[in-house]
Amino acid sequence: MNDSLFDKNAANSDSDSSLVAQQKAGDNAQELSVSEISSSLKKMVEDRFGYVKIRGELSGFKRAASGHCYFGLKDDKALIDGVMWKGNAGRLPFAAEDGLEVVASGKVTTYPGRSKYQIVVDSMALAGEGALMALFEKIKARLDAEGLFDPARRRPLPYLPRTIGIVTSPTGSVIRDMLHRLSDRFPVHVIVWPTIVQGDGSAAKIAAAIKGFNAIDASPIESGAIKRPDLLIVARGGGSIEDLWAFNEEEVVRAVAASDIPIISAIGHETDTTLCDYAADLRAPTPTAAAEMAVPVRDDLLYTVGEYGQRADNIIRRIITLGRERVETQSRLMPKLSEITAPHQQRADEYGERLRQALKNHIGKSDVRLAGPASSLNPQILNRLVNDKMRSLDALRLTPAIVKRGLDNGQKRLDSLWRLAENLHPDRPLSKGFARVTNRSDMTLTSADAARAAQHVSLHFSDGKVDATIEGDTQILEQNKPAAIAPAKIKKAAKPKTSDNQADLFK
Repeated sequence: MNDSLFDKNAANSDSDSSLVAQQKAGDNAQELSVSEISSSLKKMVEDRFGYVKIRGELSGFKRAASGHCYFGLKDDKALIDGVMWKGNAGRLPFAAEDGLEVVASGKVTTYPGRSKYQIVVDSMALAGEGALMALFEKIKARLDAEGLFDPARRRPLPYLPRTIGIVTSPTGSVIRDMLHRLSDRFPVHVIVWPTIVQGDGSAAKIAAAIKGFNAIDASPIESGAIKRPDLLIVARGGGSIEDLWAFNEEEVVRAVAASDIPIISAIGHETDTTLCDYAADLRAPTPTAAAEMAVPVRDDLLYTVGEYGQRADNIIRRIITLGRERVETQSRLMPKLSEITAPHQQRADEYGERLRQALKNHIGKSDVRLAGPASSLNPQILNRLVNDKMRSLDALRLTPAIVKRGLDNGQKRLDSLWRLAENLHPDRPLSKGFARVTNRSDMTLTSADAARAAQHVSLHFSDGKVDATIEGDTQILEQNKPAAIAPAKIKKAAKPKTSDNQADLFK
């Protein structure tokens, strides 16, 4: 059995297939591992091609959560994988998407894990204006489908804005031409938000400027504060489609469409068109034309106002003239004043004459009616009546003795009542050493409980008043010792002043 196996192995040793790899005579090929051959291929590819530029169409573009971008570049015959690391991907000047023709710059290398070759892209740009126009049309179609370019969204511009905001570069001829044209037509308050208008980061800064103007408070503001513009102008001078591309970026277009302030888009020359033009409320062919659209001509307004004023004066004068003519015409048709008043004056004269005659007749009748009673009156009868009345009056006259006796009796009664009033007056006992206690309302207190309840009292003596404070159950019982009351608690009141013209009633 062993001999047969040896013979079999000996027979197979001369053939090309063998169970165990063996070094053949004249074979100089070195055995390499997979990693070694992959490393050699990687080095060879990188040394051979180095830094290259590849033109192709983006396919399968995706941005990972890490920020890295993975995609393929293809033409009609081949495809190469590509990768763009996070740092370079953040500097892309456009929004990459499938179907765009681009020129990618980077290093060709291999990916041993998948036995694939790929390009690590450092930068990427659109492949000519044709690619830019294709991207332009794609973005336009997408935003138009969202309604951002709907003409119904456009608002009318204010006829005479008080404040205009301008988003543009602070240097160059654009801002100077616009300010000069505004000054010539109608000087208004202008706020310039300086920003770059092309290159990396320009789209974000333009959008931020538009949002910044809209964020200004529209309520009444204090003197010296920034005023919210009534109108915005987004402006830039002419250039290629690449130079104007920042105004085609979706971020800028959405900011223009979302603005609460009406916007005039003045990008490039008349033949240049950007997506901002579609989203704005009005498109101007040039920045200078935008300044002309923003405000009217002041001289024209003054002329128009003057012309309207002259027309108003002419209309008023014409109305007055026509009114005067109508009055004069009506006055000629009206009768004279003397003709209107003459009958009434004649009637008044007639009534006056009749009144005088009626008074004379009335007086005559009264004389006749009173003649009879007057004849019966006699002066002797009147004198007799007067004498009788005088005698009756003399009988009623009072003698001085009677009047004096009545006065004496009244004086005695008054003196008796006066003495009684003096004896009953509450301050009468004060002259004998007594004191009368009152509260703040000047009410007399008749018990110790009432005094403790009042706390603040006044002690009335014959020669004045003393204020005192009741503390606890302390009682003032010592006779003829005012010092028993604590000096700190007693305040002597000022003696009331009496008028020099009025005597004391009880003195």
